[in-house]
Amino acid sequence: MSKIYQIYGKDAHDMTLRLLEASNAIEQVPSGGSVALKPNLVVAGTPENGAVTHPGVLSGAIEYFRDRGVADISVIEGSWVGDETQRAMRRAGYREVVERYGVPFYDLKKDRTRPVETAIGKIDVCARALDAGLLVDLPVLKGHCQTVMTCALKNLKGCLPDREKRHFHAMGLTKPIAALAAALKPGLVIVDSICGDLNFEEGGTPVETNRMYLGTDPVQVDAYGASLMGLSLSQVPYIELAQRYGGGSAAFSEEDIVNLNQPSDVKGYPRPSGTVARLTRRVTQDNACSACFANLVRALYAGSCGQDVDICIGQGFRGKTFDGVGIGRCCNGATHCVMGCPPSADQIASFLQEYEGSAL
Repeated sequence: MSKIYQIYGKDAHDMTLRLLEASNAIEQVPSGGSVALKPNLVVAGTPENGAVTHPGVLSGAIEYFRDRGVADISVIEGSWVGDETQRAMRRAGYREVVERYGVPFYDLKKDRTRPVETAIGKIDVCARALDAGLLVDLPVLKGHCQTVMTCALKNLKGCLPDREKRHFHAMGLTKPIAALAAALKPGLVIVDSICGDLNFEEGGTPVETNRMYLGTDPVQVDAYGASLMGLSLSQVPYIELAQRYGGGSAAFSEEDIVNLNQPSDVKGYPRPSGTVARLTRRVTQDNACSACFANLVRALYAGSCGQDVDICIGQGFRGKTFDGVGIGRCCNGATHCVMGCPPSADQIASFLQEYEGSAL
């Protein structure tokens, strides 16, 4: 089973370098092969808004592969039908990165395409994605208004011409996303989960997780991402369908997660606002790690439960005993506690559902 390397922090460049080094990612590049970096630039937005990949992920990846002798490195992307890729790359801060490193940026809306046979018929795919020696998928883990979540698998949709993107929507997204996953397999996935949006692919309600992770199986990466968001695989059906089509395996266990540091290495969660503040109105936090607090936020949203429960979270509760619900290992003195450091959103959501059910 593939390993998933995970790191906590706020510096996307440094985190990307550390993930690549820990996983010895250079072994994924064929001898003399090229590397194509595929970020998420769905719209002209900023990374802090929760919609697009941080430019530090690009700079970290470029630096890592260049320092190990890879000469042919490029950034490839085609934003959604309603936006211009070049405008999106400037807004996200990518122009400065590609100019600093002298790396070309290719707008896939202008790329030639080739038909690829898939489980649902032929799909036209951009040639630069197909011809890459190593295709590196750099998605943002975030919510989506139609598919509930988007991560590694759906990010590959940016490797299609606009006419094929429209066709995907006409087919309902689920089957074509899964079919593309089996036909266009990235050799490496680095997930930007520093501040993905709670429920919308265009951003606007970012949840600050301060986490990134790396894997080599995009189906497994998405299955893990779903658990982090408090979602079951049945809520994101293209993941298991991609597995059925041969895109990878959705299986993972705690033993498959390699943590390079701890959530407590990152300063506490910022003061919530907007939707996040509403979801956490009955949460008392004392020096909570951003990853733990973000998992609670996603659990409260995805699970549609727990919002009327008094909850405690944070390192400030370590060593204290109290009546009520505690989240994470630091709150193990609570009469009811979700253990973990941090517990995943799906663990928290399941616990809160059982807790509310027992209280009825």
